[in-house]
Amino acid sequence: MHEELLKKMAQSIIDGDSDASVALAKESIATGVPPLQAITDGFVVGVNTVGEAFGRGEAFLPELVMAGEAMKAAVATLNPELKRQGKERKMLGKVVLATVEGDIHEIGKTLVGTMLSSSGFEVFDLGVDASPDKIIGKALEVNADIIGMSALLTTTMVKQKEVIETLEKEGLRGRFKVMVGGAPITRDWFKAIKADGYSEDAIGAVNVAKQLVGADKTA
Repeated sequence: MHEELLKKMAQSIIDGDSDASVALAKESIATGVPPLQAITDGFVVGVNTVGEAFGRGEAFLPELVMAGEAMKAAVATLNPELKRQGKERKMLGKVVLATVEGDIHEIGKTLVGTMLSSSGFEVFDLGVDASPDKIIGKALEVNADIIGMSALLTTTMVKQKEVIETLEKEGLRGRFKVMVGGAPITRDWFKAIKADGYSEDAIGAVNVAKQLVGADKTA
């Protein structure tokens, strides 16, 4: 019944068209499409399509960013209706995200945050240059499931290690799964610092986060 509208929703994300995604979200509310269905059968289909194309090298970073922004705008439009109907979207988990202390690179980390949000995670983005204390403090405050840290410089990579060591020292290591990423981060580094997850790109990060919270068991 609503198939044509759902297809248009997916397409608005593929096109990275925030104006269209917001207009379609409003149209779906007006025509009685359940907001959860609009998100999962409409907009998320578009996010997944762009993500898969990116993974194959057929879509590029700007398209991924625009798709993420269009998704964010659509979900923001639908959220009040979701709350009104009392059907809060099932959150997969809470993620505290930050670029580590001494590093001010934002784009990759912001993109990961957008993709995590649109995939059903609640994201607390601490921005850039975040100290270990700030990251751990926020994770404790919101009772996070995952701590995600980005580093773009070889000189700041060590801060990822410092956060994990601090967690161990304070007896908190078991409470949080730790994901790391960023241009200089390798699988060897991820293993050496005993992190729980590692990804080279935003799409991979979503998959890793789902695995860490056990949300991909049915996927």
